[in-house]
Amino acid sequence: MEDVDIDPELADELISVCRTTIGDELRSVTYFTEDTVSQLYLRSDLERTADLVGFAEHERMGFHSQSAYRHTQLGEYEATIRTFENGYLTRIIRGKHGVWVTADGMSIERFEELTTAVKSVLDGD
Repeated sequence: MEDVDIDPELADELISVCRTTIGDELRSVTYFTEDTVSQLYLRSDLERTADLVGFAEHERMGFHSQSAYRHTQLGEYEATIRTFENGYLTRIIRGKHGVWVTADGMSIERFEELTTAVKSVLDGD
């Protein structure tokens, strides 16, 4: 597995929409595909100890599991939110690429805003 060679403009735009939506509670932004992963942003007070490859392997299941929710009364898949002791992870997948964002606590409305913002950036690529 290798770091993805992401377009710098796309990386900057993803970081910008996440920072704008989440603010100082933003912990990290990571871009991934089926084969690659690249951490785009890490808040300065956090250490680079996360196992990005391990996280990516788990989050990649979303590329396949989205089909399980198709044609249900829930509607189209939007995002996955995971809750942890020290924060939240939100995964958004669009087509062949995705982003997971970690943050300190935030309201469900901000999760929805984040999902909409990141989807629009990924769809524009």
